[in-house]
Amino acid sequence: MTARAHTFLSPNPSLEDTINRLQAFERAGADVLFAPGLPDLAAVREVCTAVSKPFNFMVGIRGKSFTVSELQAAGVRRISVATSLYRAAMTGFLDAIREIKDMGQFGFLERCVTMPELNELMQI
Repeated sequence: MTARAHTFLSPNPSLEDTINRLQAFERAGADVLFAPGLPDLAAVREVCTAVSKPFNFMVGIRGKSFTVSELQAAGVRRISVATSLYRAAMTGFLDAIREIKDMGQFGFLERCVTMPELNELMQI
């Protein structure tokens, strides 16, 4: 069971309140702890230090996403991407549509993964 503390997605976020909630979830038996929207790596590190269960970090919020190695160093043991991969795909789709519509060109095809590459990836 993953327990979520959404305190940083509401008005007046508090790191202390977030940690208190996560610790209460941990005592109640949560397997994984999650607090989206933490403002920086120092806050991530503080949360990870305050709990013993695996902490999940969600990437995808502009300005509040960090590298895998930074998150690992802070103590994160699980990373989720939420809608990030979908949004990345839609960005590529919209860029291609705009290129066709606005420029009458198909340069995006040079940046596309090939079908053999996709097929190889899907066999993993």
